[in-house]
Amino acid sequence: MEDKLKIYYRRGTEELKRDNIRAHKLTQEFNNTDVEEFGKKEDIIRKLFGSVGGNPSIEHNFHCDLGYNIHVGENFYAGYNCTILDMAEVIVGNNCMIGPNVGIYTAGHSTEPKDRNKSGYAQPIKIGNDVWIGGSCTILPGVTINDNSIIAAGSVVIKDVPSNVIMAGNPAKKLKNI
Repeated sequence: MEDKLKIYYRRGTEELKRDNIRAHKLTQEFNNTDVEEFGKKEDIIRKLFGSVGGNPSIEHNFHCDLGYNIHVGENFYAGYNCTILDMAEVIVGNNCMIGPNVGIYTAGHSTEPKDRNKSGYAQPIKIGNDVWIGGSCTILPGVTINDNSIIAAGSVVIKDVPSNVIMAGNPAKKLKNI
């Protein structure tokens, strides 16, 4: 299998700090918005994300690194406490549902202790159309989850997921075809 693109970044650069502060301010504003201010919440998400389809819905306590690397399609839903570490692109298709307490992490660090705190790497994550990610799942760097698949609650996805399957466990394995 071909090694997926890794984007390397240095922690603490002024540009990264600026972009991270921008995202944190917007997520703070989003998370402090009244639950009935749907239009305001959507406006903030449209400022924060790189692109957003129609009818997005994200519950409170959302967090991300940069925001502009997140691209979501039509009818995107994310439950409470969703965290997306978007040091690389996260592309989500149409009609996707993400349960509560899900972590989508493009970022990683060196396994060498002397280098671990200085820099990191990121690999894009792609999630196809009509995907359902159950509560408390973790999606790791470089993963592609293809169309119509379900990731069962509590799963840790470490490798690509084919279309039309249910995956479960740690690490996630195919449970059955849909």
